[in-house]
Amino acid sequence: MSSATVFPATRTHSAAAGIACVIGGIFFLTLSDANAKWLGTHYNPLQILFLRALIALPFVTALAIGLGGRRVLRTAHPGLHLTRGAINVVSACCFYLGLRALPLAEATAIAFAAPLFVTALSVLILKERVDGRRWLAVLAGFAGVLIIVRPGTDAFQAATLLPLTTALLYAVMMITARGISRGEGMLTTTFYIVAGQLVCSVVGLPWVWQTPALADLPYFAAVALFSTLGLALITQGFRIAPASVVAPFDYTGLIWATVLGWMFWREAPDAYAYLGALFIAGSGVYIALREAHGSRKRRAKA
Repeated sequence: MSSATVFPATRTHSAAAGIACVIGGIFFLTLSDANAKWLGTHYNPLQILFLRALIALPFVTALAIGLGGRRVLRTAHPGLHLTRGAINVVSACCFYLGLRALPLAEATAIAFAAPLFVTALSVLILKERVDGRRWLAVLAGFAGVLIIVRPGTDAFQAATLLPLTTALLYAVMMITARGISRGEGMLTTTFYIVAGQLVCSVVGLPWVWQTPALADLPYFAAVALFSTLGLALITQGFRIAPASVVAPFDYTGLIWATVLGWMFWREAPDAYAYLGALFIAGSGVYIALREAHGSRKRRAKA
């Protein structure tokens, strides 16, 4: 008899555990980004991604099979998964390149514009209906991006367009997930994201490969292991608690990125970066909560 049978989880307990998992998962993903930022001064982003996927794939495979059995590795959409893997590689390369020139917190804040792009693209591509309040939240979020990027001013850096491209491509990848049948769950898509990343990154590897120094191998391992652990915790968080409860805690990544950026590079984002991040995070949280409210209303009518 399991402890869950003896002590059935309450909704409050599940929500608290889910929030803890997401906060922990985001922390580990930010640690992975910090290691990638350090490696990016010595290695091509494509090589970092390849080694990240190569090291992570066995762990992701074990996680998927352990939680869902071998059936989770079956897919009816190999071409779509490969396409999403290619998008993921380009998206991550843009982010890693951005990390070379930008503070970790600033790049992270801009990349968090992804939910705004998802909302906009869902209207343009999927013809979904978005109410006026969510459009206002999207506009507020993009205003936050403009506050950070400051185009047309002396403070503008072309490098800020790289994490913005990451956000757009990540949103495209999320939109393409709608083409995957409901029978394939989060474990399946997680496995194929990593597998697709490995397959697609190896294509350009001969042109950028540089034999890693022995002292750098722990950093490559850290990128892979922290990203895998972070992904596993976030997956668990969304499994045990409602998405509307845990999704807003994605934005704790802004806190971790600020702390790690200061600790390792003495980076201190300016007031504009903080203000823009506040706009982006606030709009993202509002969109998540508004979507959850709409989903509950749709279920009530069904």
